[in-house]
Amino acid sequence: MSEQLLMSDADQSGDQVITYFLHGNCYVNMTNRCTLRCKFCPKFNHVWDVQSYSLRLYSEPDAKKILDSIGDATRFNEIVFCGLGESSLRLDTMLEVAHTLKKENVTLRLNTDGLANLIHKRDVTKEMADCIDRFSISLNAHNEKTYNYHCRPQHFNAYTEVIRFIRKLRLHTSDIVITAIDGLEGVDISACEQIAQMLDVRFKKRILDEVG
Repeated sequence: MSEQLLMSDADQSGDQVITYFLHGNCYVNMTNRCTLRCKFCPKFNHVWDVQSYSLRLYSEPDAKKILDSIGDATRFNEIVFCGLGESSLRLDTMLEVAHTLKKENVTLRLNTDGLANLIHKRDVTKEMADCIDRFSISLNAHNEKTYNYHCRPQHFNAYTEVIRFIRKLRLHTSDIVITAIDGLEGVDISACEQIAQMLDVRFKKRILDEVG
């Protein structure tokens, strides 16, 4: 099915895009809330569009609305929890959707900042790995000082918590990639890649201002 046709299927009821379609994947826009305030994030620069989709939400969709918006999940390469917000903030809803979709034998991915354990004050990595196949975690920097400068976390010790989250998640799955953005001031991409090797996960370099 062509991406042009898929684009026309996007759920925009109430002027909200709950799901959007790129690269043969279905992306789920669950929340605009974040645990970080990254300087490079489009929404903190007053831009809510990603590849022509306006991802601003005025209410957060429940599990039924998300599943209805996805429709036939088997037509996609992957279902990806990723919008202009941190999906793990809505952990229960995300896991409900994920468990339902797994019954259809589809591949699920979570793009996350890796702060779910910190936010929920418990280790949620096994719960995630039980129903989500792949994880992309935004490391974004090679040390805490650079991370804090670019990501502006709302919680103390966030960078250390991201590393801890990756270690715990690695106990339950090997399908993990960590990312950093080439072009951010002071970010040492080679050092980020070395951290990935140390953690026994893959590394992906992203390019500044390339979103979606």
